[in-house]
Amino acid sequence: MTVEKKPGRPAAKLLTLAALAGILAGAAAVYVMESRSGNGEPGTPVASAGQCQAAKEKAAALTPFLKGQVAAMMAADQPRPLPALAFNGPDGKPLTVADFAGKTLLVNLWATWCFPCREEMPALNALQKELGSDRFEVVAINIDTGTDEKPKAFLDETGVHDLGYYRDSSMGVFNALKKEGLAFGLPVTLLMDDKGCLIGAMNGPAVWDSEDAKALIKAALPAAPAS
Repeated sequence: MTVEKKPGRPAAKLLTLAALAGILAGAAAVYVMESRSGNGEPGTPVASAGQCQAAKEKAAALTPFLKGQVAAMMAADQPRPLPALAFNGPDGKPLTVADFAGKTLLVNLWATWCFPCREEMPALNALQKELGSDRFEVVAINIDTGTDEKPKAFLDETGVHDLGYYRDSSMGVFNALKKEGLAFGLPVTLLMDDKGCLIGAMNGPAVWDSEDAKALIKAALPAAPAS
């Protein structure tokens, strides 16, 4: 299927889809059948429980920023480490979220057959282009089964070139999040602090290059070290 290039981002469509996701109480518009594949070592933490105790204050501080175009994001009541979510990097080599230690992450699961995912990818790309740094990264993980042909073609056709190409064709990363009670459909988005602790999660799309989204990300970042 050919993807038609359109100028600008379809904010109105994303807002409609996000509202629908809220009405459906967090269930995304596209559902995924569970595969038999796993992901990482079940129960293996990225951070220790002690490290995530400090994340409670950060998660609570996000509440005023969960509004407008990111209102569907829920702050974690109990910030916690996640299992070692495994996927492949741009070079095809295995990665986990632990490899991003020191960065605040917006982890997003997407697929080419997921319409809300397709709509929000340019906005995620714009967010990474503006705020991506050694302190923050959008980690968008494609979970299409099969080869790289479809996802790479989609990214090329829509001009999404600022996101790293992260992949898990086994869908294991989705199933790992499903077991954690965090994934009900696509897209799935997690906000994780610089120690690998979950501080926010949502199912469904958002306008990620909006002022609301950028304010949320800036609030999630650790304080810059004093010069």
